[in-house]
This record gives sequence, structure tokens and C-alpha cells, in this order.
Amino acid sequence: MKHKVTLIPGDGVGPELIDIVKKIVSHLVEIEWEEVEVGEDALKKYGDVLPSNVIESIKKNKVALKGPVTTPIGSGFRSVNVALRQILNLYACVRPCKTYPGINTKYENVDIVIIRENTEDLYAGVEFQPFSEEANYIISKSNGKISKDCAISIKAISPSATRKIAKFAFEYAVKNNRKKVTSVTKANILKYTDGLFFEVCREVAKEYPQIEYEEKLIDNMCMQLVQKPQMYDVLLLPNLYGDIVSDLCAGLVGGLGVAPGANFGDEYALFEAVHGSAPKYKGLNKVNPTALLLSAKMMLEYLGENEAANRLENAIIEVIKEAKVITYDLGGNSKNTEMAEEIIRKLGS
Repeated sequence: MKHKVTLIPGDGVGPELIDIVKKIVSHLVEIEWEEVEVGEDALKKYGDVLPSNVIESIKKNKVALKGPVTTPIGSGFRSVNVALRQILNLYACVRPCKTYPGINTKYENVDIVIIRENTEDLYAGVEFQPFSEEANYIISKSNGKISKDCAISIKAISPSATRKIAKFAFEYAVKNNRKKVTSVTKANILKYTDGLFFEVCREVAKEYPQIEYEEKLIDNMCMQLVQKPQMYDVLLLPNLYGDIVSDLCAGLVGGLGVAPGANFGDEYALFEAVHGSAPKYKGLNKVNPTALLLSAKMMLEYLGENEAANRLENAIIEVIKEAKVITYDLGGNSKNTEMAEEIIRKLGS
């Protein structure tokens, strides 16, 4: 069956990694790629980091694969990633973190899936500058708790969005034979927002008595993950905590080079690696393609191409386990294009 997928190369090392994924996936299934641009290159060409044709393409094709996109720190344009998630209502971010044989890590038998609410919380980027009209209004209502020169960021948690992500997490657990869902917040301090997240998650958990449910505070959760990650299965978090914990969990299993990700809504799905665009490595063919390849594996599963997805994952596992043709972060000295060719050889064997 031929599929049509929107392809977003991204910035930095994104285009070279996307080329690798296209080449490898072509040995598994037939896909017609519709390529569109976002980020810095799109800004230069079209005057917009997220041109309207990108959204139109994803809405038409329903599925997209995206390379990493640069987001300026502290200034510049807003995150393209956040904008895509909000515009397309991609409310569920799924980031599996799994140990593979041959990867140098301090841990064994880690198999955690982070499920992160993707549209609300502080990560939505609703902010006001110091002395702005909006900031002054909020400060005036704070009963002296906020000083007049503060920048303000809004943390919004709604029952409706929390219910959607909680149901998604429990349905994921049922579908994938997972045993436990752990909800994570800082509800002892943020009693209204994070407290609401816990409250709604508890209600949803009652609908799934076959799945164990527990709650952890974010600081304690980070300690627990470093000490005994094997105790955890599916983690359910608000947006900002989910982003941070997914990087922590990637560190447990070998780093961001092996951390895939996907964003799901009711109508659309967008697949991307967890790592960033790494502009200093652009054109050097050094960056590990595994994370984006495993994201493509998740895409193949979503498209119903389960056999192809399994073949791809198994080929990646074999190459990493043999450790003959792997990138620097995995302990080798091969270019990512050479690692890609080795994966293709495994697919053919």
C-alpha cells in the first residue's frame, strides 16, 4: 500500500537525518513524501517560520515526519514545535525510552513510555513582559506576592485537556499490555493547577481497574527514576514536566540519540526525534540517526505497517549490538551515512 506523508526536513542536522530516514524507509514501504519547509530557512524564503502550506499539507495527509527545528533561546521567534502542536491540537506526546543491547548505559531493562499533555501548562508560552498592561494587572491581583518588575508566565491546566491525555495514557497502556500508569505533578505546592491534574487523572483511572495507578511528585519522581527506573512503566505528565522528564529518561537509556517521539491528536499525527537541531554538527554526518529512525518506526506502526516497523527496529538493534558501524555517541567512529548503509544491509539479510 502506498502512503502519502508530509515531510519537514527542519534545521541544522535535520535535513541530513531526514535523507537517511527516507532512504532506509524506501526499502520497507512505498511512501510519497510531500516536502514543506519550516524554521529558519522558511523565514528567509517566505517571511514566516511556519508558512500556511505546512498546516495545509499535514491536514491533507494526516501524517507528518519532522526533522529537528531550531528554537532561539531567550529571544527570537516562538517555537515551531509548540505552534504545530497547538494549531493541529496534537494533545498527546508519546516518548518511549528503552534500553537496547550494545548501548553504553548504567541501567538495564528500562522500558518507560512518557505520555505528556502537549497543549497547556507553562510550555504553552503564554507570557507577559515586565511593566506590560497584562503583567501589571496580574501583579495588582497578587496581594503583594509578585513584585512590580516581574515578567509573568501563565500556567493553565483544564479538566477537559487533562481528561483527554489521561484517557490516552490508559488506553495506550491497555493496547500495549502495560501494567501501570504513574501520574506526576507538584501538587503539594501548585494545589489548584497540578492538584486539578491529579484529581482528573484519579477519576479516569477508576475506568481502568486492570491498570495500576499511582501518583508521584516531580522532584521525587526524578530521584526515583535515577535510582530504580525499572519500577516504572507509563508516566503521565503535564506539558513542562513531561518535556524535562523525557530528557531524563533518554539519559537512562543512552541519550537523546536513541530517543524517538510522536505527537497525536484526534485527526493528525506528527513524528519527530526528541533531540534538537544541533547546528554545530550540520554537514559533518556525525549525528546518530537512531532517534529519527525509531520515530519513523512509530510512524510505520501508526500507518498499519507493523511488519515493516518491526524489521526496521530489528535492523537498528543488530547494528548497534554489533557495534562495528556506529556513530561517535554510541562509542564508534562511523559517519551516520555509513551507519545507515549498515542498517540497509541488515534489512536485506
